[in-house]
Amino acid sequence: QVQLVESGGGLVQTGGSLRLSCAASGRTGSTYRMGWFRQAPGKEREFVAAITWSSGSTYYTNSVKGRFTISRDNAKNTVYLQMNSLKPEDTAVYYCAATKSPVGVRVYDYWGQGTQVTVSS
Repeated sequence: QVQLVESGGGLVQTGGSLRLSCAASGRTGSTYRMGWFRQAPGKEREFVAAITWSSGSTYYTNSVKGRFTISRDNAKNTVYLQMNSLKPEDTAVYYCAATKSPVGVRVYDYWGQGTQVTVSS
Protein backbone atom coordinates (compact mmCIF):
# COMPACT_ATOMS: atom_id res chain seq x y z
CA GLN A 1 0.00 0.00 0.00
CA VAL A 2 1.00 3.59 -0.61
CA GLN A 3 -0.19 6.44 1.57
CA LEU A 4 -0.37 9.96 0.16
CA VAL A 5 -0.68 13.18 2.14
CA GLU A 6 -1.22 16.51 0.40
CA SER A 7 -0.44 19.94 1.80
CA GLY A 8 -0.08 23.51 0.63
CA GLY A 9 -3.60 24.43 -0.33
CA GLY A 10 -5.20 27.68 0.68
CA LEU A 11 -6.80 30.93 -0.40
CA VAL A 12 -5.05 33.11 -2.96
CA GLN A 13 -6.00 36.03 -5.17
CA THR A 14 -6.22 35.85 -8.94
CA GLY A 15 -2.74 35.91 -10.40
CA GLY A 16 -1.17 34.51 -7.27
CA SER A 17 0.80 31.33 -6.69
CA LEU A 18 0.65 28.25 -4.52
CA ARG A 19 2.79 25.15 -4.24
CA LEU A 20 1.16 21.87 -3.37
CA SER A 21 3.13 19.00 -1.90
CA CYS A 22 2.31 15.32 -1.77
CA ALA A 23 4.35 13.05 0.49
CA ALA A 24 4.23 9.35 -0.26
CA SER A 25 4.90 6.65 2.31
CA GLY A 26 4.55 2.91 2.62
CA ARG A 27 5.53 0.64 -0.27
CA THR A 28 6.72 3.40 -2.57
CA GLY A 29 9.65 1.54 -4.08
CA SER A 30 7.93 0.53 -7.32
CA THR A 31 5.95 3.71 -7.90
CA TYR A 32 5.80 4.36 -11.63
CA ARG A 33 3.97 7.64 -11.89
CA MET A 34 2.38 10.27 -9.65
CA GLY A 35 -0.20 12.78 -10.62
CA TRP A 36 -2.48 15.58 -9.57
CA PHE A 37 -6.20 15.77 -10.15
CA ARG A 38 -8.77 18.33 -9.11
CA GLN A 39 -12.50 18.45 -8.52
CA ALA A 40 -14.52 21.63 -8.47
CA PRO A 41 -17.97 21.80 -6.86
CA GLY A 42 -20.56 20.14 -9.09
CA LYS A 43 -17.97 18.90 -11.56
CA GLU A 44 -16.22 15.63 -12.22
CA ARG A 45 -12.68 15.06 -11.09
CA GLU A 46 -10.23 16.02 -13.82
CA PHE A 47 -6.62 15.26 -14.59
CA VAL A 48 -4.19 18.15 -14.02
CA ALA A 49 -0.62 16.89 -14.31
CA ALA A 50 1.55 13.81 -13.95
CA ILE A 51 5.19 12.87 -13.67
CA THR A 52 6.90 9.57 -14.35
CA TRP A 53 8.99 8.82 -11.30
CA SER A 54 12.11 7.39 -12.94
CA SER A 55 12.41 9.51 -16.08
CA GLY A 56 10.83 12.71 -14.86
CA SER A 57 8.63 12.93 -17.96
CA THR A 58 5.75 15.32 -17.36
CA TYR A 59 2.21 15.63 -18.67
CA TYR A 60 -0.30 18.46 -18.33
CA THR A 61 -3.87 19.17 -19.19
CA ASN A 62 -4.12 22.02 -21.68
CA SER A 63 -5.73 24.49 -19.30
CA VAL A 64 -2.70 24.55 -16.98
CA LYS A 65 0.16 24.35 -19.47
CA GLY A 66 2.56 27.24 -18.98
CA ARG A 67 1.14 28.02 -15.52
CA PHE A 68 1.60 24.82 -13.50
CA THR A 69 4.75 22.78 -13.04
CA ILE A 70 4.93 19.29 -11.59
CA SER A 71 8.19 18.07 -10.08
CA ARG A 72 9.44 15.41 -7.74
CA ASP A 73 12.04 14.83 -5.06
CA ASN A 74 13.00 11.19 -5.20
CA ALA A 75 14.86 11.27 -1.90
CA LYS A 76 11.84 12.65 -0.07
CA ASN A 77 9.25 10.60 -2.01
CA THR A 78 7.44 13.85 -2.59
CA VAL A 79 5.79 15.35 -5.64
CA TYR A 80 5.05 19.05 -6.02
CA LEU A 81 2.67 21.13 -8.05
CA GLN A 82 3.77 24.72 -8.49
CA MET A 83 0.77 26.77 -9.55
CA ASN A 84 1.32 30.26 -10.94
CA SER A 85 -1.00 32.82 -12.50
CA LEU A 86 -3.92 31.24 -10.71
CA LYS A 87 -7.43 31.88 -11.95
CA PRO A 88 -10.81 31.54 -10.22
CA GLU A 89 -11.52 28.50 -12.42
CA ASP A 90 -8.59 26.74 -10.75
CA THR A 91 -10.61 26.64 -7.53
CA ALA A 92 -11.04 22.99 -6.55
CA VAL A 93 -10.00 20.25 -4.20
CA TYR A 94 -6.67 18.98 -5.48
CA TYR A 95 -5.85 15.31 -5.11
CA CYS A 96 -2.53 13.55 -5.34
CA ALA A 97 -2.43 10.08 -6.90
CA ALA A 98 0.10 7.33 -7.48
CA THR A 99 0.34 4.19 -9.54
CA LYS A 100 2.75 1.32 -9.99
CA SER A 101 1.48 0.71 -13.53
CA PRO A 102 2.53 2.41 -16.77
CA VAL A 103 -0.95 1.93 -18.28
CA GLY A 104 -1.89 5.58 -18.68
CA VAL A 105 -1.33 9.03 -17.24
CA ARG A 106 -4.91 9.22 -16.01
CA VAL A 107 -5.10 5.81 -14.29
CA TYR A 108 -4.09 5.58 -10.62
CA ASP A 109 -4.36 3.12 -7.74
CA TYR A 110 -3.69 5.28 -4.70
CA TRP A 111 -5.21 8.59 -3.72
CA GLY A 112 -4.70 11.25 -1.09
CA GLN A 113 -7.43 12.99 0.88
CA GLY A 114 -7.20 16.23 -1.05
CA THR A 115 -6.33 19.84 -0.29
CA GLN A 116 -8.56 22.83 -1.02
CA VAL A 117 -7.36 25.56 -3.35
CA THR A 118 -9.50 28.67 -3.58
CA VAL A 119 -8.71 31.50 -5.98
CA SER A 120 -10.59 34.72 -5.32
CA SER A 121 -11.41 37.18 -8.08
